[in-house]
Amino acid sequence: MYRAIGLAALRRGADLNDARELAFVAKHVRVEFDWSKRPPGVLLSGEPVGHLLRGVEATRAASFAAQVPAVRERLVLEQQRIGGEHPNLVTEGRDQGTVVFPQAKLKFYLDATPQERARRRVAQLRERGEIVDFQTILNEIETRDRRDAGRAVGPLAVPPDAQVIDTTRLTQDQVVETMVARAIEAGAEVPARSTRQAAAAATTAPAPAGPVRGVQ
Repeated sequence: MYRAIGLAALRRGADLNDARELAFVAKHVRVEFDWSKRPPGVLLSGEPVGHLLRGVEATRAASFAAQVPAVRERLVLEQQRIGGEHPNLVTEGRDQGTVVFPQAKLKFYLDATPQERARRRVAQLRERGEIVDFQTILNEIETRDRRDAGRAVGPLAVPPDAQVIDTTRLTQDQVVETMVARAIEAGAEVPARSTRQAAAAATTAPAPAGPVRGVQ
């Protein structure tokens, strides 16, 4: 959702360093989901934009939007509303297990070294046809981590009751199977393997590229 706000800000030519402009953008656009798709598609004021949200510029803009308390307050409330309507929801984000759904029954914190995350990100972007430099991407990841960990509202943190999984040397399928196994151990009902594989195949990244996953 923050990526969608970032994309909207870019389209409007907003100053990413101006919190008031970003709050204005967040107030005047709609970020919704197409629940008929699996995984749900992202809609920005009715326009499908999921395919645009993993680009370099949208990612960078999202990090700025995430620093604005007014934007975070609006999106947290919206995410909690969605969670209330979809009680078996699996969500992903840097504040899902700490701020948005602190009472979630099962939480995972997926981690990996910055170098491995940069490698995955470069592969993802190059597959999209973008020309990117590994060192630049690595620097952006490390900068974003520092910014998100230090922000005043909803900082990046490991939920005290989360299960931490180091994905550095794991494939995407191995990460999914590890999470499923731990969910089963915790007494959760999980979908059939074929359904899990279809969901994994539908993800946009070749392997988990971000550090936090929250499961409600």
